[in-house]
Amino acid sequence: MKIGVLGAGAFGTALAVALAREGQKVRLWARDPDQAAQLQETRRNERRLPGVDLPESVSVSAEIAVVAQAEILLLAVPMQQMSGLLSANKGMLDGHVLIGCAKGIDLASGRGSTAIIGETCPNALAAVLTGPSFAADIARGLPTALTLACSDDARGGGLQEALSTPVLRLYRTTDTIGAELGGALKNVVAIAAGVVMGAGLGDSARAALMTRGFAEMNRLALALGAQPETLSGLSGFGDLVLTCTSAQSRNFRFGHALGKGEAFDQTTTVEGAATAKAVSVLARKHGIDMPVANMVAALVDRKITVGDAVSALLSRPLRKE
Repeated sequence: MKIGVLGAGAFGTALAVALAREGQKVRLWARDPDQAAQLQETRRNERRLPGVDLPESVSVSAEIAVVAQAEILLLAVPMQQMSGLLSANKGMLDGHVLIGCAKGIDLASGRGSTAIIGETCPNALAAVLTGPSFAADIARGLPTALTLACSDDARGGGLQEALSTPVLRLYRTTDTIGAELGGALKNVVAIAAGVVMGAGLGDSARAALMTRGFAEMNRLALALGAQPETLSGLSGFGDLVLTCTSAQSRNFRFGHALGKGEAFDQTTTVEGAATAKAVSVLARKHGIDMPVANMVAALVDRKITVGDAVSALLSRPLRKE
């Protein structure tokens, strides 16, 4: 099967590199024509993925029509851009296999990637690729396990075979809701974990925060129709552990900067920032208590200080676990 990757950021580039190493021809789309030309010529994405060479079997283009000739398209664009991209190019993308790779919830609609794909491209097969992974690890060929979620299990099996490599192992599920919510919600908790560490509260506090955050993830995901075992797997608990404990995580680094009162690179996509605000809306709508997510949303909007957030969490009533 021919594979295309829409989005030449760190993760999109890493996926293109990893899949092309197995002899697969991969087409990579970059929104900026200058960036596409630079990538095609130098075979390097030094800004987003330094030190990694693009295999010769990766071709780069700024024309979606060229990349959309592939049968499988990996959507490696930020969640807040996905709806606009699909709507603007529906004629070329509808009917394809479209796999959402962004880990977030659309702020405008409160939806995940499969719902957005289904609405904008109803003739496409929608799937999700998510799980504990850093772009640099994937690009370097380090062992990585991900979740591939597709409601059509038979076709999902074919995608699993097409996209797995000896070091990039995909595990299949039909629970698209659980897979995409696990990936989205853990980013919110990762920001909170970064705040804890940036504020100097220590590893014990981070462990407590992760535990309560995971409980929140489960409450919302189950209310929205996810299967509990999905959140306990790679796309939920696995990804949560990775992003809450490593400075490679952009969401963790963003939270760490918040906790220390430092500036953060505004050009870096932090999916959890918008997702936290979307989660707060969903939580109120469904009557679900999500103090960690609400705290992150308020911090992102600068409605509270870090000190206020810590005091609010520590003053919550004592109760049974």
